[in-house]
Amino acid sequence: MTTIRQRRVGKGTEVPEDQPPEEKNVKPDGKIVSDHTGGKLWNILSITVGGILAISLGLLTSVYVATLHENDLWFSNIKEVEREISFRTECGLYYSYYKQMIQAASIQQGIVNCKQYLEPVYFYIYTLFGLQAVYVIALYVTSWLLSGTWLSGLLAACWYITNRVDTTRVEFTIPLRENWALPFFAVQIAAITYLFRTHLQPVQERLTLMAVFIATFLFSLTWQFNQFMMLIQALALFILDCFDMLPTAKVTWLYIIQISGLLLVCVLQFFNSMILGSLLISFNASVLIARTIQKNLKKGGLLNRLGKLIIHVLFVLCLTLIINKFIKKILNLESDEHIFKFLKAKFGFGATRDFDANLYLCEEAFGLLPLNTFSRLSDTLLFYIYIFVLFLMTVAAIIVAFRNLSGSNRVQFMEKMEECTIILKPDAAYNLIHTVLFGCLALSTMRMKYLWISHMCVFASFGLCSTEVWKLILKCIHLYTSQRTHVIKYSIPIITLLFISYKFWPGIMDELSELREFYDPDTVELMNWIKSNTPNTAVFAGSMQLLAGVKLCTGRTLTNHPHYEDKNLRERTKQVYQMYAKRSPEDVYRILRSFGTDYVILEDSICYERRHSRGCRLRDLLDIANGHIMDGLGENEPDLKPSLYPRFCEEIKKNLPSYTIHFTRVFQNKTFHVYKLAKHK
Repeated sequence: MTTIRQRRVGKGTEVPEDQPPEEKNVKPDGKIVSDHTGGKLWNILSITVGGILAISLGLLTSVYVATLHENDLWFSNIKEVEREISFRTECGLYYSYYKQMIQAASIQQGIVNCKQYLEPVYFYIYTLFGLQAVYVIALYVTSWLLSGTWLSGLLAACWYITNRVDTTRVEFTIPLRENWALPFFAVQIAAITYLFRTHLQPVQERLTLMAVFIATFLFSLTWQFNQFMMLIQALALFILDCFDMLPTAKVTWLYIIQISGLLLVCVLQFFNSMILGSLLISFNASVLIARTIQKNLKKGGLLNRLGKLIIHVLFVLCLTLIINKFIKKILNLESDEHIFKFLKAKFGFGATRDFDANLYLCEEAFGLLPLNTFSRLSDTLLFYIYIFVLFLMTVAAIIVAFRNLSGSNRVQFMEKMEECTIILKPDAAYNLIHTVLFGCLALSTMRMKYLWISHMCVFASFGLCSTEVWKLILKCIHLYTSQRTHVIKYSIPIITLLFISYKFWPGIMDELSELREFYDPDTVELMNWIKSNTPNTAVFAGSMQLLAGVKLCTGRTLTNHPHYEDKNLRERTKQVYQMYAKRSPEDVYRILRSFGTDYVILEDSICYERRHSRGCRLRDLLDIANGHIMDGLGENEPDLKPSLYPRFCEEIKKNLPSYTIHFTRVFQNKTFHVYKLAKHK
């Protein structure tokens, strides 16, 4: 086991003066003024200051997480094998491909030969920490675009940093694919937010669409869950378009960009069939087809439009399922079936004995978002302000949606409707639905909280610094003046920033001064033994997590690894894991030899697992999938039967003849047991 020990040693509105360059100049009293020299200089100065702050905060965040990583592991002082072991589970697998690339002779002689300037491992981790700077800058810019003031971006970045536990995990899972992808997703959201601004010039619109495409492509290329995240994004666009809250032409372009980005990734990933069978491609195609068939969706009275809308939604959903089923049937795709089994079981549509689905269900990361998350977010005031802004924006969205559907021109409603339209411009409307849908995702699946809470920082800071939000509130309580609105929209964010600084700055300094050291002697001993005592062509079987490290540290061939999107690999993993089930030595030997295994690594932490409760231990999942009764006290399903054999990983240690004829122990320490398989003729 690894331990960390202490080291010894919509509508036109007035906007504020600090705004992006295309906005009009505004006096403190809210009146639009001519574009004179003084206004231009003030605008340029404000944008310059805001831009410098954005870049500075991004770089500071990058240095901050890099320092935490160094302090936690003493990364600069430990051996190379220890550095590689620190890349746990699938992180080690991803880094191994980078290591394999830089060790290739043609690459060393080419563009990636950076060893004379920087160790390859540092080039890798600094690149990822650098992407954190891009991430924070993108969040900053999105909030700035929404509110019209860089003060909002400053607040969003500060919230991102002070809520680091819930916004990122890059400092301890560096090579994870989401750490490559999420910065590009944030850039995409910033570009979409800019795209939905009114009065864009054609050149600006084309350049923004290009930025959206590039960011979408890079996001899709770097994360296996890209299609599901973009499906949620497509649903947000679909909902808003149905209620006539976004420009239809721009929404159409975004649908096309999503499809194009995925198809390009499919080609670059050697025609990855899982992408072609994604629900996103089927859904976007269905929406575009439905639009050409169903005309005049946005005409008529309330009941007429509601009827058309219901038919339209049902038609799109049915067509999506038909197209998706057709594509999967034609291409014989089953790569993502485990995800749908997992979702079906998670949301109570029937229990499952499927090993892969249960493997996800039993992992904390795929469970519900813990309630203590909200207490942490409340400590920084983020959650309170987010709920406040979300409530106001949701009410506004409901009113605007009702007005758009009813087409009402009744005078008594017009003033209220117009006020709500001001605070729900297209860019704000998109970010509202985005945060709601991704919030639902995060509440149901804890691992996805990083997408939601980082955007929560943007959305809350936007609301707190928004002229339109405060204008509406003050009008509702009959206290509105332009001067009062500007005083509040600047003073409250500044007070919030001072509170955050006062409360969390000492803790951040303490965190940066705490020094620890990587310590995992058992795994280091195992990797050194493998490199020294096994041939380079040896094939190893074991747990997915450990084998990723074996590949990285030793370069040996594996029977299975954590890339779990391939059906054949999932089935192979389940078969290899029979060494932790109640199977005969003959069965386990036959299975392992069928994959060409020379050595098998057994881990006591899995064989005698206590981390999960009964029913979620790996050996329990295997017993259930095999139809066997689980170990220990507790209930079993009535149709489960006792196994004819004891648990393999326990029984093999007794050195009985029925086991030693097939398996010879060649290495052992407190954590690992390595057995060499006999090669019977």
